[in-house]
Amino acid sequence: MVWRRCCYGEVVPFAAMAAVECTNVGLNTLFKAATLKGMSYLVFILYSYALGSLILLPLPFIFRRMDLSSFKVSILYRIFILGLIGFSANICAYKGIEYSSPTLASALSNLTPAFTFVLAIILRMENVGLRRTSSHAKIIGTVVSISGALVALLYKGPTLLSSSSPVPSNKPHQYPLALATAQTNWIIGGLLLSAEYFLLSIWYIIQTQVIKIYPDELSVTLVYLLCTTIIAAPICILAETNSSAWRLGPDISLVTIIFSGFFGPSFSTLVHTWGLYLKGPVYISIFKPFSVVVAAVLGVMFLGDDLHLGSVLGAITMSVGFYGLIWGKAKEEEMIHEDNMGKTPLL
Repeated sequence: MVWRRCCYGEVVPFAAMAAVECTNVGLNTLFKAATLKGMSYLVFILYSYALGSLILLPLPFIFRRMDLSSFKVSILYRIFILGLIGFSANICAYKGIEYSSPTLASALSNLTPAFTFVLAIILRMENVGLRRTSSHAKIIGTVVSISGALVALLYKGPTLLSSSSPVPSNKPHQYPLALATAQTNWIIGGLLLSAEYFLLSIWYIIQTQVIKIYPDELSVTLVYLLCTTIIAAPICILAETNSSAWRLGPDISLVTIIFSGFFGPSFSTLVHTWGLYLKGPVYISIFKPFSVVVAAVLGVMFLGDDLHLGSVLGAITMSVGFYGLIWGKAKEEEMIHEDNMGKTPLL
């Protein structure tokens, strides 16, 4: 019994979160490869959410977990807001990856806990005591994380690992222009990805509230995907006017959308929702630095991306700030637990 409780409470969540991070990095890598072949990110987003909704649609009814009588309008309103935030985050995410790379996306994901901490202070969900060591660690960790993001965003530095061929020497006048364009795209992509993780922090906060009110992860995920699909459909169809972009052939674009339908919004949202209910948003954020290494390896192997010193330094700096913030949060929870134990009567 103890082993089962430990397995469900520790081993299964750890394996699930690690699997989600690897899946998300793999999806970002596939998406980048598909966009290089001409796939529209608007087409990808709409098809992915629609397919994910169709895959999850029968499950709550098969497992008899959806209780429509207890599904109030206030819950639907919150989930619709989640869909709007999730769709906006996806627009920023995939357009940002188009401009930059999956490696930068994984590196900047370490901003999520810092943004969450700042939002929690603004919304008065987090108390900051300037005399407490835990508060110092959280504040310093947030500042260091944002500083690391600026390093990764503004400084590329020399190439540490490359699988691409050098720039041809017979057109030297084109090299400075190409370099300046690449740097501009890198910064634009980084800003879009930063916006994504800011929206994701808001998403985590609202989703935690929703799952506390209606603790049914499968049903909440299904309604979220349906709402996001309804929001995305008119916007994507009106924005993507090229009719040929909506026709898919047997190529990497189709593979990417099918992979995303099964393991993208449906799988990741379901696991994250379950993780938020079981462990809270802090636990989910712990696995973000793990994705940086996976993204760097996949990017070099399959996309021909260069691994730059700035990305490595930025990722290391953000990870240090990230774990400082997490340490402060853990220390604070430990103090609260000790205070509650001290107030518990002996008899």
